[in-house]
Amino acid sequence: MTTSSADWLRSQPTLVGTPPPLDLVALPDDPESLFLDWITAASESGVPEPLAMTLATIGADGIPDARTLIIKDVDGRGWAFASTRASRKREQLSAHPAAALNFWWQPVMRAVRVRGRVVEADAEESAADLAARAPSARAGIGPGEWVLWRVVAERVEFWQGAVDRRHTRIVYERSHESWTHRIVTAHNESPPNGEISA
Repeated sequence: MTTSSADWLRSQPTLVGTPPPLDLVALPDDPESLFLDWITAASESGVPEPLAMTLATIGADGIPDARTLIIKDVDGRGWAFASTRASRKREQLSAHPAAALNFWWQPVMRAVRVRGRVVEADAEESAADLAARAPSARAGIGPGEWVLWRVVAERVEFWQGAVDRRHTRIVYERSHESWTHRIVTAHNESPPNGEISA
């Protein structure tokens, strides 16, 4: 049964961006490098607020909870974000130290998904992140109330859309201290670290 809202939603345009060229042969060994390439390309293409991401955590009731905030840093230690100790996310991360991140850059038809365990940075790093905020953003936050966390990723998926719906996914998965990756298209899936023609 259809409803007026379903009809309206179905009538809205989707996948209206323009994806950039994607080199599937020269992929980096780690997802952090590819992410930095993609977010830089998004910014240079004029994507509004490319730092914005959805952070999903798990509530005490076992139901996922999501909100939008910004990425603070990405390196071999993880994917960093921050908030206050009084926040709901801190309560949820204390009980369930795992999270998922999602980036969506519509104008370039690209998305990135990250999931893994969450670790708290040391007090000095959290204090340095707070000090780097604008004075108005620091107002009312006392010493020790600001926390920097990192998602230590176990799986990172890069998605590039296509108007013909033959989307491409590049999936990185952690194997001990290194990464494997595979490429998934509408009709193909390569073995880990395999290559397919673009």
